[in-house]
Amino acid sequence: MTVRVLCIGDVMLDVITKISVMPAQIHYGSDTPSKISTHGGGAAGNVASWLTRTSAQSTIVGHVGDDAAGAALMSEFDTLGVRHNNLMVDQGSSGVVVVLVDPTGERTMFPDNGANSGLHIGDLPPLADFDVVYLSGYSPLDPLSRPGVLEMIEKIKSAGLPLYFDPASVGAMMEVPLTLVKSWIAMMDVILLNEEEAIYLTGQTNAEKALEILLEECETVVIKRGSLGAIGKSRGSILVTTQALPTEVIDTTGAGDSFAAGFIAEFAQSKNMQLSLEAGAAVAARCVAIVGARPRVGTVI
Repeated sequence: MTVRVLCIGDVMLDVITKISVMPAQIHYGSDTPSKISTHGGGAAGNVASWLTRTSAQSTIVGHVGDDAAGAALMSEFDTLGVRHNNLMVDQGSSGVVVVLVDPTGERTMFPDNGANSGLHIGDLPPLADFDVVYLSGYSPLDPLSRPGVLEMIEKIKSAGLPLYFDPASVGAMMEVPLTLVKSWIAMMDVILLNEEEAIYLTGQTNAEKALEILLEECETVVIKRGSLGAIGKSRGSILVTTQALPTEVIDTTGAGDSFAAGFIAEFAQSKNMQLSLEAGAAVAARCVAIVGARPRVGTVI
């Protein structure tokens, strides 16, 4: 069975700046040597792209501008096999993220949402064509997209499609009231978030306790723990853990998104938490071993 996944949310151009010194050693106001490259990015775009490296089929709903970056992003989707429709908007600039990557592989992001603002119900394709939906939290966090995204959620739930949600970074969530983010979680079937985000949402410093609290609002919760692997649980079942696969870490950009893609492709079919966490870890290991948040065009990775 080929799972058809609709991915809704941000599509960005990542400008990745790898530095050979720790951030505290940057020569602010002067020059610091670096290696700079550009890649497709945005959580929803990344998940859709990594889904093409699983048994699933993906379609992206988002916006890019009618500029060179937008044309490049659409071309990358076409080459990877990500389906899309009406992605480019007139007179808009594509979203861009400057990603600073230090020698440990840790990344710090500086986003400009650009054309991603303003998603609306008219962007939603016929839901009969899909089995599950993934929603990036960056979209409802954007006040210009929020009304349209909430309309989409209502329609998706009415259609009975399982809804997977990643609440987005703590820095992004801090821009809106915490109660608002929690209200969205209650609408979801599965949430996938990292440990820092789980702590922020629950006030718990223990990942397992945070997971139990989140289960009160959502049927299934997965907490990504980076090099420590991941934990997951559905209501009425046992807690399941998996380890991160050993690999040389080059760049952690997109690691959580690639994990989500592997998890969704498996969980949508089997509902087996152990197999799904392991599938997520396997795809994430491929992501962190390369520069950028998406698979390389023209290769199996």
